[in-house]
Amino acid sequence: MQTSDLLSIGEVAARSGLAASAIRFYEAHGLISSVRTTGNQRRFRRSTLRRLAFIRSAQRVGLSLEEITAALSTLPEGRTPTRTDWARLSENWRPRIDEQIQRLIRLRDQLDSCIGCGCLSLQRCALQNPDDKAAATGVGARYLEPEAAQ
Repeated sequence: MQTSDLLSIGEVAARSGLAASAIRFYEAHGLISSVRTTGNQRRFRRSTLRRLAFIRSAQRVGLSLEEITAALSTLPEGRTPTRTDWARLSENWRPRIDEQIQRLIRLRDQLDSCIGCGCLSLQRCALQNPDDKAAATGVGARYLEPEAAQ
């Protein structure tokens, strides 16, 4: 690989629209990788831009970093996703996204009864306690879902 095929973190940030801190975060979590110069500066392959676009697209449809990491780990040798890869991976995400859409539709349809009421802990609150899920965690007010509290 030639030096001209590598981009500095500033170049990746400018071309991807991401902050350098976000790029470092993705690298620290194994979503992208870099090589180091003799001066210990990060250099990224041009294909990193496509991988970052994949990550941002997956986040926009509501996937967690864990889900994105799992998807990227299915690619051979950490390569950049292709159109075929995206089609395969997105097919696996459809049921999850469909369920998320249904949750949002239910929320939208119930939202008018919640605006301004201040209940936030009542059994019927569609925002903080959909389907009275908090009842299963014990008595008293419940403001955070168990997953969020951990």
